[in-house]
Amino acid sequence: MLLLESEKSRVIEMAWEDRTPFEAIEKQFSLNETAVIKFMRRSLKPRSFKLWRERVNGRSTKHVKLRSSDVTRSHCPTQYKQR
Repeated sequence: MLLLESEKSRVIEMAWEDRTPFEAIEKQFSLNETAVIKFMRRSLKPRSFKLWRERVNGRSTKHVKLRSSDVTRSHCPTQYKQR
């Protein structure tokens, strides 16, 4: 799938967000977890990719099935504030 620059930026942003599950990225951009990892590897500098992988590896909020039932939203309440 070919993504526009703005879409690439949004995928990276969503991948870094703790509360955004891979399933949300797949639903919006048709990129499953494996594809997101490959995309991030190509898009980020090596050190940034390594930091990202360490951050998301094993993070239960990145997978809908592993989430606590207490997590009811996919983003921080202040994330989409209007300026």
